[in-house]
Amino acid sequence: MADNARAKRLADLIREVVANKLQRGIKDPRLGTHVTITDARVTGDLREATVFYTVYGGEEERAEAAAGLESAKGILRSEVGRAAGVKFTPTLTFVADALPDNARTIEDLLDKARLSDEKVREASAGADYAGGADPYKKPDDETDSAAE
Repeated sequence: MADNARAKRLADLIREVVANKLQRGIKDPRLGTHVTITDARVTGDLREATVFYTVYGGEEERAEAAAGLESAKGILRSEVGRAAGVKFTPTLTFVADALPDNARTIEDLLDKARLSDEKVREASAGADYAGGADPYKKPDDETDSAAE
């Protein structure tokens, strides 16, 4: 069992090697320049690596990029083995990163909250307080009412 620092270093190396190879070494037009490697994680025994990626574009581009990464998996794994120099080169699994979708969902929710706040602000623009500006009794008010 490897220590966590070694697994983290190997994951960082895998992320860099895969990104560089996709940018310079793979001639697959499905991958192109719209695939970004965002993260890599390695299991504790250094046998399996999960590589997270994002794709700039729509669903069609995402499907093409997934197919391209799957077909280039062997080349990328051999490049990782060459760069890492470990006894066993980890198997690579490519997973589409959900970060852009989550960010888009959060942005939509924040936009809804801004619209709701604006509606409340517009509704309360000309409103008055229910009990007057200061509905609390003051000591001076009690003496005035007692004198009457």
